[in-house]
Amino acid sequence: MNIDEYAALDATALAAVIASGEVTADEVAALATEAIASVDKELNAVAEGPFDRPLDHAADGRFAGVPFAIKDLVCHAAGVPTRMGTRLLGEGYVPPADTHLMERFRAAGLATLAVTTTPELGYNGNSEALAYGSTRNPWNTAHSAGGSSGGSAALVAAGALPIAHANDGGGSIRVPAACNGLVGLKPGRGRVPSGPDWAEGLYGMGVELAVSRTVRDTAALLDEVAVSYPGDPFVIAPPARPWLQEVGADPGRLRIAVHTESWAGSYVDPEVARAVEETARVLEAAGHHVERRTPNIEWETLLNTNVVLWSSFLAGSVAGIEALTGVTAGPENLERTSWACVEYGRKVGAVELGMALTALNTVSREVGRFFTEYDLLLTPTMNTPAPLLGHLDANADLNAFEWTARIFDVCSFTSLFNQTGTPAISLPVAQSTQGLPIGVQLAGRACSEAMLLRVAGQLEEAMPWADRRPAVHATTITSPTA
Repeated sequence: MNIDEYAALDATALAAVIASGEVTADEVAALATEAIASVDKELNAVAEGPFDRPLDHAADGRFAGVPFAIKDLVCHAAGVPTRMGTRLLGEGYVPPADTHLMERFRAAGLATLAVTTTPELGYNGNSEALAYGSTRNPWNTAHSAGGSSGGSAALVAAGALPIAHANDGGGSIRVPAACNGLVGLKPGRGRVPSGPDWAEGLYGMGVELAVSRTVRDTAALLDEVAVSYPGDPFVIAPPARPWLQEVGADPGRLRIAVHTESWAGSYVDPEVARAVEETARVLEAAGHHVERRTPNIEWETLLNTNVVLWSSFLAGSVAGIEALTGVTAGPENLERTSWACVEYGRKVGAVELGMALTALNTVSREVGRFFTEYDLLLTPTMNTPAPLLGHLDANADLNAFEWTARIFDVCSFTSLFNQTGTPAISLPVAQSTQGLPIGVQLAGRACSEAMLLRVAGQLEEAMPWADRRPAVHATTITSPTA
């Protein structure tokens, strides 16, 4: 196998080739290590690694020997430093044990070779933490790779990895998926374990999974990691059949609502709106009932809820880091917007926090009612294709409200489904005239991952994206045949 052959395969295909004996897992790891090191010179997507050898993993898992990376946030591996994108952690905290999700990644056979970049504490739609420097988009390195899973998305889009860990508290799987031309599923609340450190990350808004190049890889990984652990706050009923079996299955005739105007009232690029409209036409041609409708969203309430919950969460996270390290947080080791959010979060009282949690319930009830009339909602993933680097500057002199508004002006379609806890997926159906990927978002009611995967598979077949290659790609590497 050479680098071109490696980079052309998704995780499912690569696992099959390794299992056949045509190539060994060690040979694949060597190719991946070379690919990561090469593209990272242009992308700056690696926070730690690539390692000399992959972290221990099951030799008989579904993805045995498939190269992988974890994002430097929430999920962590025993003995591997984690910095969470912040200078407050210095060279990194070395956890003594795996998180539950890391256990699942190892059991699936994924061969973890690196830790990928994230914005400071994950609160940005971009990945330009001062702790690492700017992570660049492989389609155009003057542009953002998105956030907060920008490092993972950049490496997968560049062909260095077939799949990588990502998580999402306001769009952080779907936004980088859209920026980099990938598939990004945000599962429903509690579907993927976030323990033992967290019961529900970010008051239930944070969820875990990955970015990938194919719908089948996303579905297959969900089959491997969607389990419950003792002590989890609640248990979600398992699917009727494996999620992988939903890819290619007939979704039936669905009622699909379409919405292209920002709930924030912010600018939506006409090319993005056209991509949504074209997707709607494809879905209608496939037999679905499609019409323009939207849930009734009070944007100011949604925005203010994000300010309170994110700021409180960041303040609590920083307090935990201070207790762990003995280092005092301040403007000298936190970016300006992070520090502004922490300062605000420290002032949030029980009544204000309780009102924010009540607002989560209110918006969830409205969206839940909407999904009694419609099966799916189709929107843009982002307001625009990937913005230029620096557009979301977390070191700007902004308060918590101004910073939150700036993030969600650009990413105004994603955070709603973190507040509701319902699943949503971004699919890379189009490209801009500048060659940047454009993602569209499909969202559904609670526990509708199966439906989302069926329709995603339908769109992947009708609007294929697998042959697109960014300017920075592993196939530019000269590598001998393994």
